[in-house]
Amino acid sequence: MSNPWIAIGALAVVALAIPLTMMAVSSLLRPSVPEQGKRTTYESGEVPTGSSRQIKFNIQYYMVALLFVVFDIETVFIFPWTVIYSDAVAEVEMTTALLPMVVFIAILAIGLGWAWRNGAVQWVRSPRATKGADTYE
Repeated sequence: MSNPWIAIGALAVVALAIPLTMMAVSSLLRPSVPEQGKRTTYESGEVPTGSSRQIKFNIQYYMVALLFVVFDIETVFIFPWTVIYSDAVAEVEMTTALLPMVVFIAILAIGLGWAWRNGAVQWVRSPRATKGADTYE
């Protein structure tokens, strides 16, 4: 009789060994050319000003990310419902199967309308980008 914990331990060792080996090999093989362009903050697309503790990001990045997460989770809830919809209609009447999803989508539509009305989905251009766009006219 073999102990099932041996298999779990072996899986844990492999799960740790593979990423650590990949990181070690990539650190040995990659070229190391330090330059100023590689050290700048580029994730947001904004040119950093001041120290790293005083960088001010546009709140719109966070608003778009939050809205993406909300509507991404919406698809996680809608997809399984669409898979079982025909089976649910066979078990109960159509309004009983359809009403919860209609209410769910209506709540999300009201939330999207509110966010749209308050300008959460409108991309705001920075003064720098507006000034730069004027020079190309």
